[in-house]
Amino acid sequence: MATAKKPAAKKAAAKKPAAKKVAVKKVAAKTAAKKVAVKKVAAKKAPAKKVVAKKVVAKKAPAKKVAAKKVARKPNAAFMKPMTPSAVLAAVIGATPVPRTEVTKKIWVYIKKHDLQDAKNRRNINADDKLKPLFGKAQVSMFELTKIISGHLK
Repeated sequence: MATAKKPAAKKAAAKKPAAKKVAVKKVAAKTAAKKVAVKKVAAKKAPAKKVVAKKVVAKKAPAKKVAAKKVARKPNAAFMKPMTPSAVLAAVIGATPVPRTEVTKKIWVYIKKHDLQDAKNRRNINADDKLKPLFGKAQVSMFELTKIISGHLK
């Protein structure tokens, strides 16, 4: 009797793992089917990109700003008034009366023509024989230039 029970036990043990394998295969098949279904739904949900032409809407500016743009800006009369240069300044730019803005432009033309800007720091201007009496020192910053020039205009 003991021998008969052993083969039956082996058969029962052999059937149980086979049942688990079938169940695992069914679950795998269901998940694979779900993945395919999800991919199909995702493909259907994503619509094709449409190119929509945007309308260009001209924005209207307030009336005050429009009026300001139409009127040309007038230069300040004080800057445009011809000033007589001193003798020292006249040696560089000439003796004729010239507005302040033109005086500064002529000084810069002279500086660039004679290459008087410092090589290391381009903000500094090295004085030559004509500019040394005007500046009062050997080197001047470009920010001091207009202050120095205004002292030589009447």
